Amino acid sequence: MPMAAAVGGLTMGFARPSVESIAPSTSYAAPVRVFFKPLKGKRVVLRGGGYWGPRCEIDPNSNSVRRDQIGSSAPGLSALELLKTSSVDRYTRERSSIMVIGLNVHTAPVELREKLAIPEAQWPHAIGELCALNHIEEAAVLSTCNRIEIYVVALSQHRGVKEVTEWMSKRSGISVSELCKHRVLLYNNDATQHLFEVSAGLDSLVLGEGQILAQVKHVVKTGQGVAGFDRKISGLFKHAISVGKRVRTETNISSGSVSVSSAAVELAQKKLPESSYATAEVMVVGAGKMGKLVIKHLIAKGCKKMVVVNRTQDSVDALSMELKDVEIIYKPLSEMLACAAEADVIFTCTASKTPLFMKEHVAKLPLARTELGRRLFLDISVPRNVEPCVSDLETVSVFNVDDLKEVVAANKEDRLQKVQEAQSIIAEEIRKFEAWKDSLETVPTIKKFRAYVERIRASELDKCLSKMGEDIPKKKKVAVNDLSLGIANKLLHGPIQHLRCDSNDSRTLDEILENMHAINRMFDLDTDLSVLEEKIRAKVERGQK
Repeated sequence: MPMAAAVGGLTMGFARPSVESIAPSTSYAAPVRVFFKPLKGKRVVLRGGGYWGPRCEIDPNSNSVRRDQIGSSAPGLSALELLKTSSVDRYTRERSSIMVIGLNVHTAPVELREKLAIPEAQWPHAIGELCALNHIEEAAVLSTCNRIEIYVVALSQHRGVKEVTEWMSKRSGISVSELCKHRVLLYNNDATQHLFEVSAGLDSLVLGEGQILAQVKHVVKTGQGVAGFDRKISGLFKHAISVGKRVRTETNISSGSVSVSSAAVELAQKKLPESSYATAEVMVVGAGKMGKLVIKHLIAKGCKKMVVVNRTQDSVDALSMELKDVEIIYKPLSEMLACAAEADVIFTCTASKTPLFMKEHVAKLPLARTELGRRLFLDISVPRNVEPCVSDLETVSVFNVDDLKEVVAANKEDRLQKVQEAQSIIAEEIRKFEAWKDSLETVPTIKKFRAYVERIRASELDKCLSKMGEDIPKKKKVAVNDLSLGIANKLLHGPIQHLRCDSNDSRTLDEILENMHAINRMFDLDTDLSVLEEKIRAKVERGQK
């Protein structure tokens, strides 16, 4: 019995350009019905459909192509040729597009990003919803505090963008027009390059930061076994992970601080015993913007406990609520010197117009721990919070903004050089990924060619066994079957090797695709129709789950 398969939203043949998804068992209200041949030896026939135009179905009674009410079509045209003259051609001739649609910290404010954010537990469900859209084959979700990006493989660029944007709007409550003002929208090579740059840390607020690579890895981990996180999208993300690792290994882009606050934290760490904050007593004076940055960098470097001295407690409490991975102890300014007496490292970052630490006060502080040697002051305030003459004391080491700026400038210049090196690596990896993706074009041909040879083998084997009679021993039947399999596999080996993209091979992609087209022509494999059939079957099967 022929299987009736609906084209999820594909407007086929000479139909009206409406978009409707049809389940296999529902009554057909869509423009065109498509029936694919499940049985060998059957041919596709286009039948007239009155107002709705012609439809494709299997002719159960004939092995030839018949034309019935096809209007002005030329006589003798095959079903596949008729399909190619219809609007379905854009799905068979044109390859599926990889696209990224989303918002990130560079294009949209946090007020929009938080509305669209998708919790990790909901990623599989979101992938399912996206792949249920008419023109989306595969999908992945990358949702972090700095970005929410949807990666898809789409049958149609224009319709895929429209469907995903409308899905994002419905989910977030943000209008389509507002989303379009802030969205990132990239196709194919540009989408691939974008993800590779994201994974390498080139698109992050802090250049080369490592957290995003872990988040990209998590997309792959979460997507395993999820319908819709399939070959192209999973291949894209796995390749992105390799790119992120390679960029960090070969360029060391994440080393070296590029802000005054991070440079201060990094410099203090180097001065500590074993270069670790694990046992250090840390004190931060000021809980404003700069103080918050210092605290975040301290957490990133492994500091688990600190005293924060501030004029008011509210801002410190807010920090404690936001940053849950660290113990923050609030102390008022009146207790600043008492806290300093117990601290190994003191960061000052207030807007005070007069120094908070005077030489006479610092001189009275007890000596720092023996293993530390000197108490560390890192004064990143302008005007300075630590009196300049404090540096004359032998019991302390003082570093101010100018000391740190030299470190930052050198690191920034070094990182810019590393960005250029990273871009060269990414360009090379894009070429590798595109070659792999393009090599997937040959998969339908390999499948059809194997099936073609298997049909001949099975048919000839049946003829041979029938001539040998019914009383031949089972052992001989097995031997003849094995012989036919061996011959078929040896004949298949050469052509299939020339259809595969192997990194150890010298064949170019153009040569592989030329071989594919040659085999399609020689054996009349109808691969274009096979590709379309596979896409539609996948859409129907996914819709039934």
